[in-house]
Amino acid sequence: MEWTRTETLGLAAAKCAQCRGLGLRPTRGAAEMVCGCVNRAIFRACYVRFRELAEREKSLSRVTLEFGPKGGGRITWGRKSEEYMADFYLVTKRHLKPEEWRLFSYHFLLGADGTLCARKLNMERGDFYHELYRIEALLGKVFRELAPYALYPLDEYFAGRTENDWPKPKKVFQMRPGSLHAKLRAPVRRAA
Repeated sequence: MEWTRTETLGLAAAKCAQCRGLGLRPTRGAAEMVCGCVNRAIFRACYVRFRELAEREKSLSRVTLEFGPKGGGRITWGRKSEEYMADFYLVTKRHLKPEEWRLFSYHFLLGADGTLCARKLNMERGDFYHELYRIEALLGKVFRELAPYALYPLDEYFAGRTENDWPKPKKVFQMRPGSLHAKLRAPVRRAA
């Protein structure tokens, strides 16, 4: 996936030592790669939305209608908030190793603080936070580059998929060439 400086500039940490707040950092050769601070920002944005949806009352859920992929006039319905929470949970579980999943579930899903998680997982506090930042960067990259439909950007996930071809409106009336300037012939009844 191609990353541009426009996309990464707003997400980069201003005091990042690796990218200096630009979001892209140089690698060997001419290519640039996305900095970990951008991926962590993507993860945190997705996690904040996940927490908001999880804490919302279940009676506030809405059904939304969407056009199907590739047009065809097929319309489907869904509950976007429940779908997002399920996607977030399943993508995370699928891409993490079992020991990473334990750390993730203790800290992010159950809400335990760092010292309690480090003690429960028999880790040093510094090692715990290094692992936590690595997991955030890994999941941020996965959420952005997930195909065919990514979890980030959030507005595209919730407002509709941009990859879909919206159905084209059917032509109701088609004019023949030259008919704009043709004489109008109104039906007239002949006198008997």
